[in-house]
Amino acid sequence: MSHFRNVIFVAALAGLVAGLAMAALQAFATTPLILKAETFENASNVASVTPDARTETSTGASANTSVNTSVGESSGGFKRSALTIVANIVTAIGFGIIMVVLSEFAGGLSGWRPGLMWGLAGFASFTLAPGLGLPPELPAMPAGDLVARQSWWLATVAATAGGLALIALMSNGLYAILGVALIIAPHLVGAPQPVDHSSPVPADLHHQFVVMSTLSSLVFWALLGGLIGYFRPRFFDAPSGQNIGVA
Repeated sequence: MSHFRNVIFVAALAGLVAGLAMAALQAFATTPLILKAETFENASNVASVTPDARTETSTGASANTSVNTSVGESSGGFKRSALTIVANIVTAIGFGIIMVVLSEFAGGLSGWRPGLMWGLAGFASFTLAPGLGLPPELPAMPAGDLVARQSWWLATVAATAGGLALIALMSNGLYAILGVALIIAPHLVGAPQPVDHSSPVPADLHHQFVVMSTLSSLVFWALLGGLIGYFRPRFFDAPSGQNIGVA
C-alpha cells in the first residue's frame, strides 16, 4: 500500500508543477492563436447566414450586445482559463501515474536525467508521432471523420510507445528492427484526412499554432519526466534494477 501511495504522491507532485507550467505556456503561446482563429470561424458563420437573418439578428441584439459584451468576455475568459488549468493538472497527474508505473517495471528512475529521457519518449509517443499525421488544429479548420482520427491517433501512440520500448529495453537487434517497423507502420497507413482542405484560417496562423503547440508539449513532457525522476528516489527505496539512461 505504501508503494502505491508513493506512486500517486510522486505523480501528483510532478503533475501539479507540469500542469501549471503547461497552462501558463498555453495562456501565452497557444490560446491567443485559438482566439484569433475563432474570429475567422465566427466570420465564416456570419457569412453563411442569409442577409435578412443577419439584419434581424443585428437589430434585435445590438442593445444587449453593447451592455453585456465586456461582462460576458471577462466571465467566459476566466471560466475558460480555470477549466484549462484544472484539465492540464488532471491530465498531467494521469500521465505521471502511467510514467511512474511503467518506469518501476523497468527498474525505477534514479534521477532527473533518466526521467527526462522517459519524458522525451512520452513526447515522441503522444505528440510528435501523432502530430506528423494529425497536426494540432485550430477552430474553423476541416477535419476527417472523428472516430477514424481517434482510432488512428490511439494506434499511433501505442505503436510508437511499443516501438521505443523494444528499441530501448531489448538488446536483441531483431527487436530494434521490429520497434522501428512499429513506429513507421501507422504513417504508412496514413491518418484520416478531410475531403476538403479549404479553410478561412490563414496558413501562417496554423503553422504558428502547430509550432507553439509542439514546443509547449515538449516542455510539458520534459518537465513531467524530469520531475518524476527527481522526486522518485526521495519517496521510493533505491531502484532494484537497471535504469534507463542512468546518469
